[in-house]
Amino acid sequence: MARSMEKYLRPEVVTTPFCPGCGHGVLMGSLLRAIDQLGLDMDQTVFVSGIGCAAWIPSPNFAADTLHTLHGRAVAFASGVKKANPDLKVIVVSGDGDLASIGGNHLIHAARRNLDLTVICANNMIYGMTGGQMAPTTPQGHLTATSVKGNPYRPFDLSKLVKGAGAPYVARGAVVRPYELIGYLKKAIASEEFAFVEVMSPCPTQYGRRNKYDSPGAMYDRLGEMCANFSDADCPLPEGALPLGEF
Repeated sequence: MARSMEKYLRPEVVTTPFCPGCGHGVLMGSLLRAIDQLGLDMDQTVFVSGIGCAAWIPSPNFAADTLHTLHGRAVAFASGVKKANPDLKVIVVSGDGDLASIGGNHLIHAARRNLDLTVICANNMIYGMTGGQMAPTTPQGHLTATSVKGNPYRPFDLSKLVKGAGAPYVARGAVVRPYELIGYLKKAIASEEFAFVEVMSPCPTQYGRRNKYDSPGAMYDRLGEMCANFSDADCPLPEGALPLGEF
């Protein structure tokens, strides 16, 4: 983490909670740079997260009010915070298993009701912290602790799901393109409507090892190869391509 960002971190936090090669550290740095560039008042901001690796991004790292809530209930708690004090900026940071599986109904109905929340979903395509179980974002055929012969189901396209539920602002970024990601995060935070940013973030420990990636670097190279600009989506994309951009 750059020295200029240390003012946003709790002084008692001296080590990272993330596994070697985890993309969530890049997401944490990108989020703090977006906050810094916007001049967001951390005293008027509440970060809410559920359970999972991504929940460690705001709590315990950020020097702000944080709620580390029940698994899958981050959006529900965030909705309550916003209703109780509409002047607060409420930002949810959690993972794909937490937000899209256990908390899936909270997510789509918050988007439908267009609550003034910013929701950032770190999508590592697996339940990382709880043991590598299959998530609704796990690609079809890929290996997890609960799909040892390969996931037989199609994954959610999270950004399209939330857009279809009515969210006014939806974007998908990736930690391999941090400058674009910072731009999406800034727009989402500045929005006064429901805003959702899906962030593709590799999990070398649970996902990479099971799917025969030799190193974290191999996962980052693969993610970089998969990324395609959303503006290119009208053109034929290679199999497995991942459109990034604003939806």
